[in-house]
Amino acid sequence: MSTDESTTYTAPEDSPFRPRDEARDQARQFVLPLVVRIERAAPPARTDALETAARAVLVLLGDERSLGDGEWARAVRDWQDARIRKVVRRARGAEWRRAEALPGITVTGRAAEVRVFPPVAVDDWPKDLARLQVSGTDLDDPEPPAQAGPGLPVLWMNPEVAMSAGKAMAQAGHGAQLAWWELSDADRAAWREAGFPLAVRTASPGHWRELVRSGLPLVRDAGFTEIAPGSCTVVADHPALR
Repeated sequence: MSTDESTTYTAPEDSPFRPRDEARDQARQFVLPLVVRIERAAPPARTDALETAARAVLVLLGDERSLGDGEWARAVRDWQDARIRKVVRRARGAEWRRAEALPGITVTGRAAEVRVFPPVAVDDWPKDLARLQVSGTDLDDPEPPAQAGPGLPVLWMNPEVAMSAGKAMAQAGHGAQLAWWELSDADRAAWREAGFPLAVRTASPGHWRELVRSGLPLVRDAGFTEIAPGSCTVVADHPALR
């Protein structure tokens, strides 16, 4: 799984989330921790884990504690003012129970469980999260995922870039966040009220080339792990952005 994922994406000029390029790498860096539950006897399917991780990012962004004067708002602002780094770790048994005891939100998918925590400084992780492993386990889909339903937001993965499950979870989270940044307040509210429905699918090569040219939010990885810097990994295709 990934150890440190971030994107070089910047929001539109009029976005309140647009980081200042000249300062963001000099500021103290923050990271969004995500922990996926992987019990040895019953690991989740890969696509389920990717979709649940993406929804977890959105749930945190839309939570009242992350907004305005909420208790997590300062940490979320500091994180979004720099690179939107995400780290995915895994836990099971007692590790998972300790993670659940920390402030955060658990989001469930079909079988996957992902807990997202308010951002932390990269050099100041909570002890019970810092000790969790980030490597050694990957996830697979027992069957190819079904076609995404009509009108459903889709996070399209690059078919030509191989990624571990953790790396892909972080990238799906990036894609969901970029879509959130570009939506209007009304569209954000509607998506939140619907429970953040979405799908994660791998595009065909031809479709991917069309998506990259479409003007939809595009994740370009910073290249800290696994893939080359600047690699395009995800296009966020939300109907409201068409």
